[in-house]
Amino acid sequence: MKEVSKLLDLESIPCPLNVVKCKLALEKLSLNETLIVNLDKGEPEIMVKKSLKEMKYFFTTIEETQKTIKLKILHES
Repeated sequence: MKEVSKLLDLESIPCPLNVVKCKLALEKLSLNETLIVNLDKGEPEIMVKKSLKEMKYFFTTIEETQKTIKLKILHES
């Protein structure tokens, strides 16, 4: 099955709004879809990662600059 990725750009979105938007996007994913999330580094990155761990999502960092980070989140069963 081909992996489908959706993109969510949360750069310049303050906490906790970025966490809420990320959770809403994850709820809309189908099984085996991935969500690519662009975030500002610092508090937004920390809060979103913490939230993903609490929800038991698997994620990896796919790109990182001094100011932003891009996460790939997999929606599994």
